[in-house]
Amino acid sequence: MMYQQQKGRLIFFCFVFFLLFDSTFEQKVSSLAEKFALLQLRSSLGLRAKEWPIKGNPCLNWTGILCENGRVTKINISGFKRTRVGSQTPQFSIDALQNLTFLDSFNASNFALPGSIPEWLGVNLASLRVLDLRSCSITGPIPTTLGNLTSLVTLYLSNNGLTGKIPLSSGQLSRLSTLDLSRNKLVGPIPAAFGFHQNLTLLDMSSNFFNGAIPPDIGTLLQLKSLNLSDNSLISSIPAQLGNLSNLVDLDLSSNSLTGVVPPELGGLRNLQRMAVENNRLSGLLPDAFWSMPRLQFLDASANNFTGSLPNVRSIVNSTTGAVFNLSQNMFYGNLPSLSRSFSLLDLSGNYFEGELPDYAQRNVSINSNCLRNATSQRSRSECASFYSERGLSFDNFGEPNATEPLPAPKSNKKSHRNVIILAAVLGSVGVIALVLICILLLIFCTRKRGATTQRATEVGPGPASSSPPPPEPVVSLNFSSLGDTFTYQQILLATGEFSDANLVKHGHSGDLFRGTLEGGTLIVVKKIDVHSARKESYLSELDFFSKVSHSRLVPFMGHCLENENEKFLVYKYMPNGDLSSSLFRKNNSDDDSLQSLDWITRLKIAIGAAEGLSYLHHECNPPLVHRDVQASSILLDDKFEVRLGSLNEVCAQEGDSHQNRISRLLRLPQTSEQGTSGTPSATCAYDVYCFGKVLLELVTGKLGISASNDASMKEWLDGTLKYISIYDKELVTNIVDPSLIIDEDLLEEVWAMAIVARSCLNPKPSRRPLMRYILKALENPLKVVREEHTSSARLRATSSRSSWNAALYGSWRSSSDVAAVPAAAAVHKLEGTSSLKQSGTTGSQGSGPNGDNGHSSSTRRHSKEIFPEPHEE
Repeated sequence: MMYQQQKGRLIFFCFVFFLLFDSTFEQKVSSLAEKFALLQLRSSLGLRAKEWPIKGNPCLNWTGILCENGRVTKINISGFKRTRVGSQTPQFSIDALQNLTFLDSFNASNFALPGSIPEWLGVNLASLRVLDLRSCSITGPIPTTLGNLTSLVTLYLSNNGLTGKIPLSSGQLSRLSTLDLSRNKLVGPIPAAFGFHQNLTLLDMSSNFFNGAIPPDIGTLLQLKSLNLSDNSLISSIPAQLGNLSNLVDLDLSSNSLTGVVPPELGGLRNLQRMAVENNRLSGLLPDAFWSMPRLQFLDASANNFTGSLPNVRSIVNSTTGAVFNLSQNMFYGNLPSLSRSFSLLDLSGNYFEGELPDYAQRNVSINSNCLRNATSQRSRSECASFYSERGLSFDNFGEPNATEPLPAPKSNKKSHRNVIILAAVLGSVGVIALVLICILLLIFCTRKRGATTQRATEVGPGPASSSPPPPEPVVSLNFSSLGDTFTYQQILLATGEFSDANLVKHGHSGDLFRGTLEGGTLIVVKKIDVHSARKESYLSELDFFSKVSHSRLVPFMGHCLENENEKFLVYKYMPNGDLSSSLFRKNNSDDDSLQSLDWITRLKIAIGAAEGLSYLHHECNPPLVHRDVQASSILLDDKFEVRLGSLNEVCAQEGDSHQNRISRLLRLPQTSEQGTSGTPSATCAYDVYCFGKVLLELVTGKLGISASNDASMKEWLDGTLKYISIYDKELVTNIVDPSLIIDEDLLEEVWAMAIVARSCLNPKPSRRPLMRYILKALENPLKVVREEHTSSARLRATSSRSSWNAALYGSWRSSSDVAAVPAAAAVHKLEGTSSLKQSGTTGSQGSGPNGDNGHSSSTRRHSKEIFPEPHEE
């Protein structure tokens, strides 16, 4: 007997131990892949050890983790905070969830997950029943693969930045009970496929940009208890099919553009407790059935066009307790009905009720701005009389007689009328005479101004002068189909991550530039232009430019997006090396903060490329085109540091050209001191040459911001720098050369040559600046700028193709003062002025004469200021 008792106790003990052991075993993650996935998720999301301790058992010690049979089924990180490092660059990094194949619920609400929902989420988590991503800073469209989650019951995506349309695949979510897409940026019509969600009890799509009509198929969702479509752009009328939603408790259609009458079928919603249709364009009578809905506690029908009287309000008051009704800002009229005192709030203000002031006026009832007698804050007599008269109704005129009789019109005074006519005739005659005089004065003024403008064009610009004023700016007529590809607004949003700050390249003066990636992986740059800004027509000017001009040295134009009324977008090919201002000095790939400087060969390559682009605009386009925004930020660089000119919205035809055809108008401050008569940069090729000279000086000295600045300190720096550039002394230029450049003796001569070219471009007199095609030749052969030809002048004249550009260049930066005084275009014929040049080669540059003057006698050597006077304001 005792043996049997002991045996029974032993069996009971073993059974209890097995249960405890088995229970403990089930609370551990049995799959190594899932355990690794949790650790990876912890790392990628930057979760703190406070919630998910790394040494703890996830099933027992990690907050929000629930396991069943050793597999992770639920994850809840709602409201968690990231670590300090994780919060610096938060991302939508939940790739580790793909390995949690038994996951039933994922809740990340109020946890920052900036980025788009990955496509794999709807493919690899087939067991998911609950997905809660409320207030997670999500952007981008809803992936179409989300329709594969056929087990999904609850889907919360509210209060994010979702864009695009709802995918049609959402109709496959047949088990869905709760769908909340509110407070996003979704567009398009509400899909009729929602009629397939027969299990829906909550549908919230408020605060988006949905348009079109309310789908009648929503009336088939018989399980629906809450429907919220407020704060959208829905139009048309309320479908009568909504009256079939017998279980509906909450209906909110407010803040749309709904029209028509409220269908009487809505009176059959016997369970409805809250209804909001305010801020629409609804009209007609409120259905009588509304006044007998037994459970209606809240009704807001304000700010519509409802009309008629309220004869049966007493019945609804008797069937409810503490109700809140807002019928303000409509066109209800007639006498106020008798009411009980059970309202918590009844707002009848802003209507046209008339008659005696009822006895309940001070009991939670607002009746301001009506037509009631013996009441304060009412409408004016004329406003009330006009309202009733337009509808053929009689108005009690606040209890006074002759309510609707119009006031007698005043008798006409023929004499007064005749005096008015005479006075008007006299004033009209005086006005016509004054207008003629003003036109004559304006004609004289314009004629004088035209002559002055013609004279200035002859003195300043290298282009020919014009004897007539420039024609008015033409209306740009474009065939957009021939200008690259046409992108949709959704493609632009998807490519740029909805114009996220991470993709912002820079704020340009004609629009913000954003980096983007097309679906095929092509990298692009999108210029976002606000049409409400002062430069709203700049995109048309640029499109007009690309429709007429094409060259390998211009930034590749890929297409446009013009469908948005308030914003326009231009699309360019992405330049991996940015612009010159950001690439002259770049950070190393190493961890230190040291800067890597562009080598001299690359700098010379960039200068030649930019000169090629400008030479094409100046000399190969008819009429010649002026860039007007030449600076380091306008010189874009591809992956091989080949130049592509950007900022092309400033381009215009050269001033003074007889065939002038403006394609843009400059509205901002210029980048140099040279300005036209209107305060804008001069539209001359010489102006581009001046700006290009500052770019060359930036390449030589390594001083950033030269080409983009025009303040007083920069002018002082230029004055102090140009004195070190002399055709007679190569060693002077070493005082201003970028110290980060590593150059030998031959390369120093190229640097010296570029500095001389830069100084010639900066000549304060535009007529003495060289043409861009000669500058290009000089940069392609820099040693010829500083080395004297060993042939006679006769032989030099014999080679016309070679002597033409040499003479033009040397006439600007190598000749004597008398040659320098002639324009660069005319210097071709002044070859004799090249006799007092520096000796060629490095030997000549380092040798010295007996007087220590580097081989030049005092009679032939001139101070540099004689040839290159210091730049000053023109």
